[in-house]
Amino acid sequence: MTRNAKINTLLLFLVAALAVLPLALGLGDDKEEPFAGADAQAESAITELKPDYKPWFSPLYEPPSGEVESALFALQAALGAGVLAYYFGVRKGRRQGLAQAAAAAAGPDGSASGSAAPTAAES
Repeated sequence: MTRNAKINTLLLFLVAALAVLPLALGLGDDKEEPFAGADAQAESAITELKPDYKPWFSPLYEPPSGEVESALFALQAALGAGVLAYYFGVRKGRRQGLAQAAAAAAGPDGSASGSAAPTAAES
């Protein structure tokens, strides 16, 4: 196993441990919603400290339930991941295409082939 493979395997185990350990150790079992988002936790802390607090703004769209809100958040995350994956794929494809074009222009023996059109500096 190469050094990079060992590092990748170790990182994979660490990520899995970060995901599984809170569930296995029962962290958050004493709470009503153990895995509530930061927004919900902040809202409950604010109403606990100052019950008459009125928010400055209201949301543009309030989902009918928590499940719909979670589904919309997952959809947003998936779309963002898709856009990033597309961008990095296009970048890698362009880089590979340029490398193939440079290799083809160099010719089979590695030297510049004479069949290429002359550039502005050569003419």
